[in-house]
Amino acid sequence: MSLSPSDRELVEDELGRDPTPAEAALFENLWSEHCAYRSSRPLLSAFDSEGPQVVVGPGDDAAVVALPDPETGENSDVYITMGVESHNHPSFVDPFDGAATGVGGIVRDTMSMGAYPIALADSLYFGDFDREHSKYLFEGVVEGISHYGNCIGVPTVTGSVAFHEDYEGNPLVNVACVGLTDAERLVTAEAKTPGNKLVLVGNATGRDGLGGASFASEDLSEDAETEDRPAVQVGDPYAEKRLIEANEELVDADLIRAARDLGAAGLGGASSELVAKGGLGADIDLERVHQREPNMNALEILLAESQERMCYEVRPEDVDAVEAIAEKYDLGCSVIGEVTEGNYVCTFDGETVVDVDADYLAEGAPMNDLAHEEPAQPDRDLPDVDLREAFEAVVASPNTASKSWVYRQYDHEVGTRTAMKPGDDAAVMAIREASVPGSGTDTSSGDSRETGVGLGFSSGADPNWTDAAPYDGARAVALENATNLAAKGLTPLAAVDCLNGGNPEKPGVYGGFRGIVDGLADMCSELDVPVVGGNVSLYNDSPSGPIPPTPTLAMTGTKPGYDAPTAALDGEGDLLVVGGADDRALGGSEFLAQFGGADRFPAVPDDAGELVAAVADVAGLESTLSTHDVSHGGLAVALAEMVGENGADVKLAGAGTAAERLFSEAAGRVVVETTDPDAVRDRFEGVAPVERIGEADESGRLELAVDGVELDYAADELAALRDVIASELE
Repeated sequence: MSLSPSDRELVEDELGRDPTPAEAALFENLWSEHCAYRSSRPLLSAFDSEGPQVVVGPGDDAAVVALPDPETGENSDVYITMGVESHNHPSFVDPFDGAATGVGGIVRDTMSMGAYPIALADSLYFGDFDREHSKYLFEGVVEGISHYGNCIGVPTVTGSVAFHEDYEGNPLVNVACVGLTDAERLVTAEAKTPGNKLVLVGNATGRDGLGGASFASEDLSEDAETEDRPAVQVGDPYAEKRLIEANEELVDADLIRAARDLGAAGLGGASSELVAKGGLGADIDLERVHQREPNMNALEILLAESQERMCYEVRPEDVDAVEAIAEKYDLGCSVIGEVTEGNYVCTFDGETVVDVDADYLAEGAPMNDLAHEEPAQPDRDLPDVDLREAFEAVVASPNTASKSWVYRQYDHEVGTRTAMKPGDDAAVMAIREASVPGSGTDTSSGDSRETGVGLGFSSGADPNWTDAAPYDGARAVALENATNLAAKGLTPLAAVDCLNGGNPEKPGVYGGFRGIVDGLADMCSELDVPVVGGNVSLYNDSPSGPIPPTPTLAMTGTKPGYDAPTAALDGEGDLLVVGGADDRALGGSEFLAQFGGADRFPAVPDDAGELVAAVADVAGLESTLSTHDVSHGGLAVALAEMVGENGADVKLAGAGTAAERLFSEAAGRVVVETTDPDAVRDRFEGVAPVERIGEADESGRLELAVDGVELDYAADELAALRDVIASELE
């Protein structure tokens, strides 16, 4: 670890002296791209983060949003927290521990707001599935997420998996978490009062994860899997589970004034940011930190990213009670110092090793002014492919195939809130009686009043879209997540984003990154969905090249009650395609990924907010039997996914080629099975097109006619095509 010459000069000017080794290391980590967002913060003002439902917006460990009252629709005092994190570089070096500790970190972000974690979403991106190294990383990451999540009892209920050759040298692991709290239990990361104690609760501090924030702010090297292994943290989910329950008791007993979890930059990052947010300082004795390794020095104690640790601000009279709860759950507990009105000061072995202004340390990093190049759009060059061959290749692609191999490894029902399970467009969680923690009873399921709200959760992105057209592709990502929710009858509530890019010092890479930021921001504004928090991960670059610009979006939505139409055909209704724009271009499609060629990205519809509202209204009609979003793989994949016990007889006609009608991934479309097509047309009049494509039946087959070509598949044949991931890995 070393502070760059330009940053060192700024620090020397601020301090009026040379920084100590511990100070230099603290600045190097807290001013890193991973912590300070030096290349992205100037862009993030594009996001609208305010709304009547927003209680705590960007800048804390997690955002806080009020749920609507199911009867009045007004904001209630039942809150959810939303957060998302990346653990990309660690997951390349050590896929199991890298992914597992990513789960642990986002769960602690949730806890630090006084919330109980109730749901996880994982959005994962790897190199081509046919490469052995990609499969190795994929299996290790899924195992790490499932092990940690299952052990701590937090269900993974939704997510996405994508394969693209440009992730071969740098996979992405993005994990989002939703928590549940209320107005009385809310905690923030803003220190309150000088004289209050700083208390460290959780696992002992070791040397693991040293320099993790710096490691996440550099391109991966050819030797990263061996040389950077010490920067990867090692998780203990059983300690995390005890910490979750201890945190619940501390919140219930009103013993916490402020809290921050120990993640990037370890104790130094958490404690300095905690006091800086309150405009305060701290006196910390590093020797008081409970340690698990001998002879640790000040720098190691400050910057180790050992997992399962929380830093609390506690009133002096409450310290004994905090220590008693920590002891009850067999957790370490150290009173490491106190909040002051002065500088952020750390001592070790009788010497002052850090004495800096906390706000300058946490917020003083200068922003980067980087050059950028706008991405060019390709000329149209479409392949000539046999339609049957194309259908089978697209349906069987790992990108569009069933992800059941992934979610079968997760306990997605623990907590008994999961009303709609993984495998559909969005998860739905039941926020009902006995689901808000806080009464001091069994906190694994909580205890409170009836709320009766269905909480939807969708997460993901499509690298093919944003690789082809960063701005419009990101707009489509936001619209697709909203459409996923609306197809289940949910009204979008709020979103958090994980913005992943390559080395921002390359103008072409930074141009693509700017595009995804603006695209997400513009579409979320059109949808009236505040982006209440997020994460930025840059320098996802390796000797094999940069990743595609990847804007993972995790979005929540709500509806009264928990019932929702599924994607499985009922067998008794007409089939309509609603929404979207009158554009079936093939840019960014899985069809082109399979067969080569190029095309512009399809136009994203105007009036997206009205479109999403109409989809949600139609999904809520009694005459609606099933609904399914049209996205990855186009209409071909959507229909293949809907066929099971019941089937469909479909004829696709109209403008465009057969490939465009089958495989275009134009955003904002939904297949609706209905017994009242006129009601659907009435709701969409003046909003978006409605096209009848056929009817559902009880055949258990997909009979699909396109331009005189008859495609006919039984449900088990489609299932075999779509089971490529499981058949390769089991």
